[in-house]
Order: sequence, then C-alpha cells, then structure tokens
Amino acid sequence: MTDFLNQLNPQQRRAVESTEGPLLILAGAGSGKTRVITYRIAHLIENLRVPPETILAVTFTNKAAQQMKERVAALLGGFPGEGGPHISTFHSFCVRVLRRDIDRLGYHRDFSIYDEEDQQRLIRISTQELGLTEEVLSARAAQSRISHAKNRGILPVDLYRQAADVQTEKLALLYDRYEKKLRESNALDFDDLLLKTVELFEKAPDIGQLYNQFFGYLMVDEYQDTNRIQYRLIRQLTERHQNICVVGDEDQSIYRWRGADIENILSFEKDYPDAKIIRLEQNYRSTQIILDAASAVVSHNQARIGKKLWSERVEGSRVGLYRAEDADAEAAFVADDLARALAEEPKGTVGVLYRTNAQSRLFEEALRRSNIQFQLVGGFRFYERAEIKDALAYARLAVNPKDHAAFLRIINVPARGIGASTLSALQAAAQQRGLSLWETLEHELSSRALPPRLRKTLESFAAVVRPLMENHASVSLSEFFKNILDRTGYLAMLEAEGTLEAEGRIENLQELVNAAREAESRGETLSQFLDHAALVSDSDEYSERSRITLMTLHTAKGLEFSTVYLVGMEEGLFPHKLSLMEDAALEEERRLCYVGMTRARQRLVLTWAARRRSYGEDYLRSTRPSRFLSEVPSSLLERLDAEAPIFKTRTSWNNAFNSVESIEQFFNKRRPRYSEASQGLEPEVTSTPRRWRLGSRVRHPKYGLGTVVDCEGEGQDAKVTVSFPGFGKKKLVERYASLTRA
Repeated sequence: MTDFLNQLNPQQRRAVESTEGPLLILAGAGSGKTRVITYRIAHLIENLRVPPETILAVTFTNKAAQQMKERVAALLGGFPGEGGPHISTFHSFCVRVLRRDIDRLGYHRDFSIYDEEDQQRLIRISTQELGLTEEVLSARAAQSRISHAKNRGILPVDLYRQAADVQTEKLALLYDRYEKKLRESNALDFDDLLLKTVELFEKAPDIGQLYNQFFGYLMVDEYQDTNRIQYRLIRQLTERHQNICVVGDEDQSIYRWRGADIENILSFEKDYPDAKIIRLEQNYRSTQIILDAASAVVSHNQARIGKKLWSERVEGSRVGLYRAEDADAEAAFVADDLARALAEEPKGTVGVLYRTNAQSRLFEEALRRSNIQFQLVGGFRFYERAEIKDALAYARLAVNPKDHAAFLRIINVPARGIGASTLSALQAAAQQRGLSLWETLEHELSSRALPPRLRKTLESFAAVVRPLMENHASVSLSEFFKNILDRTGYLAMLEAEGTLEAEGRIENLQELVNAAREAESRGETLSQFLDHAALVSDSDEYSERSRITLMTLHTAKGLEFSTVYLVGMEEGLFPHKLSLMEDAALEEERRLCYVGMTRARQRLVLTWAARRRSYGEDYLRSTRPSRFLSEVPSSLLERLDAEAPIFKTRTSWNNAFNSVESIEQFFNKRRPRYSEASQGLEPEVTSTPRRWRLGSRVRHPKYGLGTVVDCEGEGQDAKVTVSFPGFGKKKLVERYASLTRA
C-alpha cells in the first residue's frame, strides 16, 4: 500500500479507506475535505487498482475541479494508462453527456448555452409575443422566477395549476413561451444543463444504464449545496450500485436562494439506510478562538447535524469588533487596519467580505485613496464584457444557426443601418413560417422581394456570417476568432473611435484570441471553448496571488485568508432584510456568517456602522448591530474602538436590544423575585395562564421563534407578550395568535 495514506489523520484515513457503499463525510470548515477526496481517488486507483476512468467526482466550481485534478495527478505521479478520473463541475459533466446524446431529446448536438443576458433577451421577445408588458413582470424578475421553478423541477403547466394570482398565471404562460423559444433556438439555459440530463436518463433508460455501468464510484463535493435536480441526477447515477461518497457540511449550506436544499444532506441516512457517517472535526486553518466564535454563532441554528471543530492552534488574538460612526468611517478603518496587518505580515493575505456587491464601492474608494492595490471579485467578468460577448455571439451563430439570441445581438454590430422595424418584421416572419431568424433572413434574400437598400444591408451581414459558418471547423480556434474580428469590421470600428476606452476594448479582444490559442493548444474544439466561456463563475476569477481581495460572502466560500474583515454587520444588511420573515432564511444567513468567519486563518475582525445612507437619502439612518454579534461570547471579543460596549445589561424591555442574550439577561434579573415569592412574598405576575409560562419558547407562523416575557388574563382571551429576535415584542391574543411550543 502506498504510504501517502500515512499523511492523513485517523478520521481522514478512515474516510479514504471506506470505499464500498454509501458514505457521508461531514467535513467541518478547514478540516481538509479536498484532501480527503483527492486521496480517496488516488487510493482507489493506486491501491485498489480501480480503472481511473470509472471514477466520477463532481463539485461546484471549475477552480475546485482543477485543483482536485492537479492534486490527484501529483499523488500518483500522473495518471496511469490513458486518461484519468472524471473530475468536473456538475454542469460541465452534464454538457459532456448532452453533447453526446441530446439528439435523443430532439435537439441538435451543437446547441448553444444561454447566459442571463441571453435568457432575458428571449424573455423580452416572449413577453412581446404574448402581449404582456414588462411593467407587470420585468425580464430580470421573470428570469429569476423561472430559474427558481426549474431548480425545483416545476414545469410551466405545474406553475399554472399552482398559481394563486393572475401574475403567476402570466408567468406560467411566459415560462411556456420562453421554453418554446429556447427549443426553436436549439439552446439551453444554465438550469437546462441539469434538467435535460435528468430527462435524458429518464426518457432514454439505456443511456442512464450505460453511465451506471461505466462509473463504479461517485464522489460529490459540497453536497449541502445540491438542489433537487442534482439530487435526482445523483440518484440516477447510483441506481446500479451505491458506491457513493458525499462530502459536505450542513453548516455551510448557503445557496438556498438558487435552489440548494439542505434536506439533501440532512436526509442522507434516510435515502441510503446503510450509510456510514464520518466526521472530520480537526480544523487546519483557523485558531481555536476563531472556531469557538464561529461555532457559537451557528449553534443557534436548528437545522443541523452538529459537530465540534477543534484546532491545535490554541493561541491567537481575540476576534476584533469595531463600531464605526458611519459607513465611510467603517471603510476608512478597514483600509488603515489592513495596511498595518500586511506590514506586520509581509506574506499575509486579506479578505474583505460583505453581504451584497453594492457594499464594495466605499471599500474600493478607501483603498484607492490609500494607494493600496486590491482585487475585486464579482465585478464585470472578462466573458461578460460587451465586446467579448459580441465576438462570442458571432462564433455561436456560426456553430448553431438557430441561435436566436446570438443573431439579434450581432445583426447590427458593428452598425449596419438595420433598424427596429426591420428586426420586428424578421421576427414576425420567422414566427409565422416556423423558421429560425437566420433561415428567415436567407429566405428573404432569395425571394427578391426586398427593397434594394434593405437587401444590400442584410446581404452585407449574411456575407460576413456565411464564411464563418462554412469554415469554423477547418481553421484553428485562434485563426477563427481573428477572422471574426477582421471580417466583421469590429476591430476597424474600435480603431476608428480612437479613444482610451476603445483601446481597452481592443486589448480585451486580443486577449480573447490569446485565450483561443491556449484552448487550441489543449486540443479543445470551438464548441468546447464556447462551453468553457459560458460556465465561468465569479470564484474562477479569484487569484491566490492577490494580497487583498474584496468579494461577497457567497463568493468567498472555499477560500481562506490570513485576515478577514466581515463588514456591514447590521440588522437588515446582514442578516439581510429579506431573510427576517422566515426561520429557514434566517438560519441560512447565520450559516453564511459562519462561512465568512471560518475563512480567517489568524485574525478575524467584525465591523458595523452606526449610521448608513439608504437609497440616496440626504441623511444617514441609524442602524442596529447584527444579532450575530450578540451571539459571539463577549470573552472572545476585543473592542477595536473607544466606544462603550454594544451589549449593555438592561433593566426593562422598553429600550432593550432584542436578542437572545438580552432575553436571558432579563430573566436572570427577574428570577430572584420569584425565589422570594416562594418564601411568602407575592410574585410580580400572578395571572400567568396555564398554557404559557414566562420564559416559554414558542413559534409564530410569521415571526418565528420567540420567548414569552409577559402574560395578561386567562384562557383564550389571554394576552401573551412574546419577544421575537429581529421583530421586537409583540402582544398577541391567545385566541388568534397561532402559537405553538418550540
């Protein structure tokens, strides 16, 4: 047996060697889950002689997949024989499956993959065709709601039947028309990559059986972030065998808003009754103080299996806590403090993490004022730039002439004098004849019925595209993109502008040609290159060489920094205001806080601003500190400002900060009076109903969990005062309150 297994701790080694049957590895933050997955793959290949190509490992980002491949190759000194294990993202795996067999579902294998902008373009067209208005349902909102439905496997007809209002009925009709337009365009959106793979395995069982027989071992990374469609895909791939290993942490499930279902990991034992569970609890990243602080916060959640993280790094500074007067002062503090931190640790890295992208502006400005270089992740990605999307749209149309969105994007780029009325006429003719826009254009040009000027304009566009369609398979990738830039006149257009902005766009297009050359050296086809461009994510833009990185908490998952600043720790901002009405959403916000805190290796700083501008108002609104701050034990905190402590002991509820901690303080102060009552002194409250006692934990359908702090009257007419964290005290009539015991 190869001695690389001796590099693992006992729990890691047990996980690596448990190769047969279903296995759930509960891997706490920083516990070496990627190490376990890669060593497990290497162990299967090297020690158990499993053919590499029969191993499938799926994860969520291209960067994670690439790191796994490199680590496995390093352990084995390269892959024996031909090829290696299949390690990819869910979506990349599905693209490979569909490129091979999607024709069984009535699509062509040269389908396009639509990004959000393409999807919204198609939704606007569908909205117009149905006679709806965007004022009722914007393209962005419709795209989000359709994606939400798809991630849950809800079809347009299902959505229509479930509709409780007219707007949802209209959304269902729009969803149906959008799906038809996608099929007409021989295109799939991001959600379809999963859905169509599941549909393919269901409608073509022979293909599903082929993959079941081929892959003898399946490993799923970040299982807590899988949605119901990914769950169905995993079940399909393990019908023949149950050699499935899922690795995850329920405390890091933070993608509910895009369909992730925490029940997938919580119910793993129910789905696989013979499952073995192994916990990885030794953390190799953070100090014990940071772990204790993060664990204290997430322990307030109910939906968790539970684990106790520990670290050999018992020494370390306490968690910094800074209260700024306003948002500008918060950004200035972070800029000054991180400059000192990096001066003290020349090789250190810093992550400034926030809840929403909009928060980055002040920190960008503060760092620029201090002449501090930084990397912003989650901004305008390379493949999202207009000139890059234009060039890629030409390539997409060359490969897939049915691509509706690509056609509309480039028909008048560079400008050819093709107006909105001409486009509307083409779209109407295409819909009437049941043809694609390109086929309609060719039909109109062959009919000789067009006015001479319009014919000349449309023919100039067709003359550019036809050679690209004819020659894309016979020239190299880099040469093909050079042809696009030259024949379309795109470079000439930018050169004629002669501005600095135009020069920057030219440089971006030249970089696209460089990217094509690199893909060419890897042996990629044009379709594979376009697939890669469509599947790039925010986290793939992160560079480990950057010393200072600004990013959202969601994007930071899986990364680590010497020092982390968690900023904007205020009620309504973090936790976000949209999460305050639902227990499940609030618990996800708490998990997001836990994820952010555990990105820190040596130092963690939590900041909030006492006042913040809202919606461009002339004045600053007062804020409340995030409840997550009160969930960190005060013994673990170090004040970094000169202000008085945030969490003062209060003597009444009229001015109390409404948190679990202050509720406990309230009852601690009142308990002596009840002990006196037992010695003959009259208690303060004498009319407590039998059902609810002071201090009882209750649940309300709107406000969630709360604590009973006062009662008046008896029976069904009793009035119960309940403190709900985040909502304050609510006086409820027992008869109508719908309270249940928590």
